[in-house]
Amino acid sequence: MKQRKLHTLHRPAKKANGHPPLVFVHGGYVHSGCWDLNFLPHFSSLGYHCHAVDLSGHGASEGKEHLDHYDLDHYAGDVAQVVADLPTAPVLIGHSMGALVVQRYLEKGAAAAVVMMAPVPTTGLAACSIQLNARQPDFLQEAARAVRGRYTDKTVRVMREVYFSPDVTAEEFAAFKPLVQDESTTAIAEMMVLAWRPPMRGRPKIPALVMGGELDAIFSSNLLHFTASGWNAETCVIPRAGHMIMMEPHWHLAATKIENWLARRLGPRLAVAA
Repeated sequence: MKQRKLHTLHRPAKKANGHPPLVFVHGGYVHSGCWDLNFLPHFSSLGYHCHAVDLSGHGASEGKEHLDHYDLDHYAGDVAQVVADLPTAPVLIGHSMGALVVQRYLEKGAAAAVVMMAPVPTTGLAACSIQLNARQPDFLQEAARAVRGRYTDKTVRVMREVYFSPDVTAEEFAAFKPLVQDESTTAIAEMMVLAWRPPMRGRPKIPALVMGGELDAIFSSNLLHFTASGWNAETCVIPRAGHMIMMEPHWHLAATKIENWLARRLGPRLAVAA
């Protein structure tokens, strides 16, 4: 496979804990910067080597001119390229579309464990999109403004209500605004009809955690069990959190849940030379 020019944020462990590295995969319409505000410094301080990839056409990675041609398999190939450069199989942490991408990667690739945050439900985007547009009829129009950086007061209000909980501050939302970008129409179309894709065979038996926000306006936490059941995964709902869990005021609770789960499933940490 031809090497893609992918931008990856690397936050080395402050003092390595002996656990596998963490690879973070962002969701649709954003880039890896969503992890860098809270999660990357937090987990690196706990002794994890942290890597957050910009998928093709996102952030500082190449391919913006071809963005609409990329499907989920292409994004899974991005993850495979990042993993291939690591010394050992990592823990994959994917958010929203990124949770779907890591699942697609795991059809062929290896990982020590997987965390799926606010995952696209196995039933696909269609029903969720209909419900969201019924609640927020101006969302598509305002999202189109947001990806071009043309925020009005209405754009801010709608995007905050869709992506975050009511607890988010103006400063926290301001950090989200520059992350927003276009998404691949091919990937979106693929996620719309996800329910018609044959189920994954030979799913790897690795520790899996599925996490969602109690107040997620895009993918209701009631849908988490659809993803969890296929992976025999533990589930966790973060109280009062919205869709962008890692950027929410409640991000630390989510990070602590993941850290405790990793300690339980991977064993106690042991400090080693970085």
